[in-house]
Order: sequence, then C-alpha cells, then structure tokens
Amino acid sequence: MKVYFIYIAVFLILLFLSGCMVGPDYKRPELDLPLKWRVDTNNDIETVNTSWWEQFNDATLNELIQIALRENKELRIAALRVEEFNARLQIVESSLFPQIGIGSSLSGNKLSENRQFAPPGDRASLRETYEFGAVVNWELDLWGRIRRSREAATAEVLSDKENYQAVMLKLVADVASAYMQLISLDRDIEITRELLKNREKIVQLNELKYSGGVISKYELEQIYLIYEKAKSNLPIKERQIAHLENALSVLLGQNPGPINRRNTLETLAIPSVPQGIPSEILARRPDIRQAEQDLIAANARIGVAKAQYYPTISLTNLFGYASTELSTLLLHKSSYYTFGATTLFPIFTAGRIAGQVRQNEAVQQQTLNKYLRTIQTVFQEVEDALISNQKLKEQFDIQARQLEILQGIHQLELRRYDGGYSSYIDVLNSEQHLYIAEITQVQNRRDICVALIQVYKTMGGGWLMSENTPVDKDISYREKL
Repeated sequence: MKVYFIYIAVFLILLFLSGCMVGPDYKRPELDLPLKWRVDTNNDIETVNTSWWEQFNDATLNELIQIALRENKELRIAALRVEEFNARLQIVESSLFPQIGIGSSLSGNKLSENRQFAPPGDRASLRETYEFGAVVNWELDLWGRIRRSREAATAEVLSDKENYQAVMLKLVADVASAYMQLISLDRDIEITRELLKNREKIVQLNELKYSGGVISKYELEQIYLIYEKAKSNLPIKERQIAHLENALSVLLGQNPGPINRRNTLETLAIPSVPQGIPSEILARRPDIRQAEQDLIAANARIGVAKAQYYPTISLTNLFGYASTELSTLLLHKSSYYTFGATTLFPIFTAGRIAGQVRQNEAVQQQTLNKYLRTIQTVFQEVEDALISNQKLKEQFDIQARQLEILQGIHQLELRRYDGGYSSYIDVLNSEQHLYIAEITQVQNRRDICVALIQVYKTMGGGWLMSENTPVDKDISYREKL
C-alpha cells in the first residue's frame, strides 16, 4: 500500500507542476493604422453587413453566386483542408490524455528432450500460457510542450478556416466581375448590331446612287470599308463572350458552356460604397486573420522547441492476468501488475535543440513581418479600390457629356447631308465617333461595377455567412487561444 501512496503523491506533484509552459505567450503586435481613408465614403455602414451582391438587384447574379458557393471545386478543396487540420488538432490534443490499450495472447513452448540438460519427465511436453491485460501510458506535459503544440495546431485550424473564407470571398468577387464583363459585352454586341443594321441600309442606298451615277466608285468603296470595319467587331466580341462563359462555368463548378442571363447592364442598381474604418477592416479581412493565426502558430512552435531542454516524464502502468490454464486465467492469484515512471533528460545534443529554437524564432520573425506586410497591402488595396470607384464615376459623368455632344454633332451632320452641304462619308464618320463613345460608356459603367466589387472584396466583404458553411459548425477552438 505504501507504494500506491508514493505513486499517487508523485502523480499529484507532477500534475501540479504541469501548469508551467515554456516559450513566449502570444501578444498582438502594435500596428500603425491610418486614421481615415483618402477618399470620403458614405455613412451607410449597414450595407457592408449584407450579402452585398444582392444590392445589384440582379436575380441571375444571385443565382450564379449561390451555385458557385455550392459547386466550386476550389472552395471544396479549401473546406476539406479545414477538415484535415481539424483532424490534426484532434491528434495533438489526444496526447494530453492517458493512452489506454488492452490485449491478450496465447503462447506455447516445448523443450527439447535431447539436449544436455533435458528436463525430467513430462516437463519437456508442450506448455501453453494464456495472458490478458491492460496498459496505460501517459506523458506528463510538465513544460507545456504538448499544450504549445495544441496551441499551434489550433491556430493552424483557424488559419485554414480563414483561407477558406478568403477563397470564398475571391470566388464571389470573380463570379460577379465575370458576370459584369459578360453583360457589358452583350450590350456591346447590341450596339454593334444596331449600327450594322443602319449601315446595311446605307450601303444599299448608296449602291443605288452609284448605279445612277450620283456618287463615285471611291465614295462607295469608302462606305464599304466603314461597314466592314464595324462588322469585324462582332466576331471579336463573340469570341470574348464564349471565353468568359467558359471561365464562368468553371467558377460555377460546371463544364464549359453557355451562361443563361436575363438582365442587362443598364438595369443593374449601383449601390453606395460602405464606410469602413481600419479596425473594422482588420476584423473582416480573412487574409489578415489568417496571417495572425499563422503568427500565433509560429509563436507557439518556439515553446515546443524550448520544451526539449527539459526532461520528458512518462507514467506507465501494466495490469493483467496470466495462467497456464484457461480455466484459472481470471482468478485473483493469476493477476499481476507493474508501474513506473520513465524520465528522459537531454544532456548533450550537439546543438540540435538550440538550432531548432533558433529556427522557430526565425520563422516567427518571418511570419511577423508577413503579417505586417499583409496589413499594409490590405490598406493599399482598399485605398486603390476607393480611389478607382470615385474616379471612374467622375470619368463616367464626363463621358456622358461627351456622348451627349457627339449625339448632337451626328444630328447636325445628318441635317447638313440632307441639305447637300456634306457627303455621307462625313455622316458615317460622325456615326463612328458616336458608336465608339457609346461602347466606351458601356465599358465605363462596367468598370464602375467591377470597382465597386473590388471595394467590397478589399474590405473583407462583410458578407461571409459562416453560420451556413459546413466547416464552421465543427470548429470551436477560437476560445482556446
């Protein structure tokens, strides 16, 4: 009994000491954050807390994004990576608890009767031994090596979760941007076909004039040339549409093919830019949160390495039954047990542990600078997106006035032609300038939509509905950090 009391006393003392953890505790670095953006934004902060793409009021876009979130293969891979690292965390956490196993064995032996010292009588006959027992092994985490490993593994799970969110954010932005380009090309083709219809009539009219000797061959060829130049734009834009549809299909997790769409670029609502302050951006951007979790993991790895300087203590207990007869196997007198503690203290490692500590400290400093660089890059992206959004709107307004002027000039050229003051080449030239301006205005409107998408993307979206994602419900480790 004295042995048991000593064993329990040693166990309690070691358990008390196990509250120690070597290595640095994580502290968030001090950040030099800008106080405000270079571009003033609206006060509509609530718009960032919604599914922002729905503010374009396009049912087709909403449907495409939902399909992408459900079927995109890259997003599925990111979700499975979270599951993988979740399993790794479970493996690490298991080391904090005793490892228990049971086993049984049946063995037999027969001694030789012809050796020099042969056993007398039947003692050389076959002997069988039955055994059944349990073993308990527990490494005491006195210096926090396992707990630091769990801290690092937890941070890795959260890092991959943030990577999943970053993939989701990029996916939605890519789908929305591709859709905007697609419907803008639809409008380009509409404008081009309207132009070609008018010019086909003009070509036919001028062919009659040439036959009647009203215009020269040179003038007719000029009209042909202008018509063919406009017509050559169609296959270019149709090719671009096919490529965009194929790329968008892959984003949707589908084979390349056509994309059904009902609305036009003009029917889209243009939402306002949400207001965001630096602290809110830090809370939303998944890449910043991922970089910080990587830093937490790297910081914990230093403690894992430093713990190797201290002894490793494991408790082992073996209990079971052994007998040469199966009928007496479970009797009390057949029982046996052993217990003990194993201690391994590093004396000389030729600098191996010191090298691992230095390595992990260098990795931690690299990760720290990556974290700080990520933050700086994020603020640059936000500033660029806000400036682009504002300046593209200004450009759109200027282009709208130019378009209005060109429409007036074209009407004047038509009246001059009707009055006999100019040739139809002049009318076609003014029409060409008007066509280019209309196409440019469509592209400007598309660029405004894409820039707005970039604003939401750089601000972290504010739309990540994590409660609806399959990977979140199994992750509850943030509170453990």
